[in-house]
Amino acid sequence: MPLPDIIAEGAIIPALRADSKKQLLQALSARASELTGRPASEIFDTLSARESLGSTGAGSGIAIPHGKLPKLARVTGLFARLEKPVDFDSIDGQPVDLVFALLAPEGAGADHLKALSRIARLTRDPGNVQKLRSARDEASLRALLAQAPTPHAA
Repeated sequence: MPLPDIIAEGAIIPALRADSKKQLLQALSARASELTGRPASEIFDTLSARESLGSTGAGSGIAIPHGKLPKLARVTGLFARLEKPVDFDSIDGQPVDLVFALLAPEGAGADHLKALSRIARLTRDPGNVQKLRSARDEASLRALLAQAPTPHAA
C-alpha cells in the first residue's frame, strides 16, 4: 500500500501551527474530517483514546497517531510538518515536528498495519526524515512520500 494511495490531495499540511499535543490532534482531526466526511470530534476522540493507551510519539521528532473509525470508507493518512515542535510524550522525550496520522475502517486490520509499516520504514531512514523536514510545500512533500521505500527495499 503506497503512501500516496492513502494520503489524498489536501492531506498534507506543510506548516501546521500547534502549541500542544491536543491542538495538534484537533487540527489533524479537523483536516481529516474534511477528507473523510466523519465528524472532527469523533476523529479527535479516537486519536485521543489511542494516545491514552500510550504515546504514539515514535522518537526522533516523529509521531504516528492512529485509530480505527466506524463507517470510514478506506484507510486515510495525513502528514503534517509542524512550524515548531510540540511536546508529544514521545518515547525519547523529544518534541515532535513530523506527524503521520492514520485512520482506518474498523475491519481494516491488515491494511492498517501495512500503512503503519510503510510509515515506519520511511521514517527509519534519517536521510528521508531530513528531506521531509527541509521540504516547504505540499508538492515537495508529496514527491518525497511517493519515493518512500517499497516493502522489498527494507
